[in-house]
Amino acid sequence: MFTGIIEEVGRVKSIIRGRDSQQLSIACEIIPDELKIGDSVAVDGICLTVTAYSSNCFTADVMPETIRKSAFNFLQKGQAVNLERALKLTDRLSGHIVSGHIDGTGIISGRKVEDNALWLTFEVSSDIMKCIIPQGSIAVNGTSLTVATLNPDSFRVSLIPLTQRAAALNLKEEGDTVNIECDLIGKYVYTFMNGITGITAGAKDKQMVSLELLKENGFI
Repeated sequence: MFTGIIEEVGRVKSIIRGRDSQQLSIACEIIPDELKIGDSVAVDGICLTVTAYSSNCFTADVMPETIRKSAFNFLQKGQAVNLERALKLTDRLSGHIVSGHIDGTGIISGRKVEDNALWLTFEVSSDIMKCIIPQGSIAVNGTSLTVATLNPDSFRVSLIPLTQRAAALNLKEEGDTVNIECDLIGKYVYTFMNGITGITAGAKDKQMVSLELLKENGFI
């Protein structure tokens, strides 16, 4: 579990590509402190497991499903990536609850500077748009942001100067692909309110919300 508050911007040191997989080595300075094998680190918002580390680098494996669903297919050696270690139970939740399990990707369709703010617009799929609300939380490449405005197929955020300095989003340009994770609580609410109780054999079993259903599950 993460908070979306970026600890460090690292660099992709190397990418060993398998047929459909990757082994990433990420150069960094802060993240290796207190690391151990098996720890979780969010790399551009994706939870990866540390398989090796040194004082200025760590390595993680990326499975085919992660590559298919994320922007990792576009990773290049030397590219800047947002990094965050897993949340401790004693830490403050300065951002919002981020699982590191993204919902898909978005494309930057707009970039505008207004005084000290950087406005970014992201085009996303309808499945992602369903779980986004104005002034709600969203993680873009692992960065906790507040949704400022919504359009039918896109949303806009405004980055404060600190976020521009602390995260790698300010390096992105129009047309770049980014990882998107909607608010975890919002996704559970959406699923429950739409009666989606499970997915089997490609079909959704739906049970719409009713007084009887709420009573059965102890809500009233």
